Amino acid sequence: MYDTDVTLPGHVADSRERPAFEIGQMTFVEITADPVTGSTPTGQRRSRDTIEQARVADQVGLDLFAVGEHHRTDFVGSAPAMVLAAAAEATEKIRLTSSVTVLGSDDPVRVWEQFATLDQFSGGRAEIIAGRGSYTESFPLFGYELADYADLFREKLDLLLQIRARNPISWQGRFRPDLDNADIGPRAVQDLLPIWVGVGGTQASAISTGRLGLPMALALLLGPLTLHEQTVDLYRQAAEQEGHDPATLRTSINLHGYVARTSRRARDVMYPYFAQGMMDNNHQRGRGFAMPRAAFDAQTSPAAGLVVGSPQEVIDKLLAYHDIYGLDRALIQVGFGGMPQNEVLEALDLLGTEVAPVVRREVAARKGDPA
Repeated sequence: MYDTDVTLPGHVADSRERPAFEIGQMTFVEITADPVTGSTPTGQRRSRDTIEQARVADQVGLDLFAVGEHHRTDFVGSAPAMVLAAAAEATEKIRLTSSVTVLGSDDPVRVWEQFATLDQFSGGRAEIIAGRGSYTESFPLFGYELADYADLFREKLDLLLQIRARNPISWQGRFRPDLDNADIGPRAVQDLLPIWVGVGGTQASAISTGRLGLPMALALLLGPLTLHEQTVDLYRQAAEQEGHDPATLRTSINLHGYVARTSRRARDVMYPYFAQGMMDNNHQRGRGFAMPRAAFDAQTSPAAGLVVGSPQEVIDKLLAYHDIYGLDRALIQVGFGGMPQNEVLEALDLLGTEVAPVVRREVAARKGDPA
């Protein structure tokens, strides 16, 4: 049987040289009707827009391009590795990661095969953020019981880590057939293909991630800037208790945001699309989430979680996140709610050319690293 306490050689943070702070674009390739024009893009249009976003993010110097997983017809991103493979051909340097791979309803062998293949084709730029998934449509789709939600993730994360650590592999579990000296390929270009754990904010998930010594990608939708401060503390404490050096653990925040030349324009552009996205994304759960303008503006204040504003406001917010959580990266979902492509590209350009260089330099100085 699998052992969730197993300590594998691969259970260490990725140690390759990186910027002091990484900033990336995140998308689920959603198909949402434009609340201003009323038009709905085709899946093919959104697919082409997504690859162009990856290309621009790469050209302006962003560090990451991430694609998340939803299994509905109003999203194209049910197979992130496929989207990232297309992005790999349009980019040269930017790292390519799932913003969440819903591992509990997937096969770890297949996940490894897809991302190791992506690593080969991208020249060693692939990463995985493995999570339980806040959207659960994939569980009945692939024949899994939601009652096994937590056990599925524990077992499959264990297998994924063991595949990364060794080959061939013998393994036994509850939810998939046994492996007997199985040769699983291809192997990744990177010595240690990064595997992060996506955590929605529950302290139990953060603690289990810390015990494994894995990097943690923390999702924050709305709320105060400090919402997950205790969660991150518990993650680091759990890691230290299991013998992992907390200083080597990498953490990320995944959240919504937008940047424009002025504070007013950033909020005016983002609001109608964010409100539409909040309503539409929940419609298959029987209700939407209403977001009045005043509530949205409150979430963009310096003490709240959304990263929205002028370049200086976004710099200040990201540095505040770094100071509170000791973050190493931020994945920002720019364009949520079907925002037009021109506005998305404008924000990516500002993030890469005006925000990221300042944040990297300031974080390096605060860490005492050379600029």
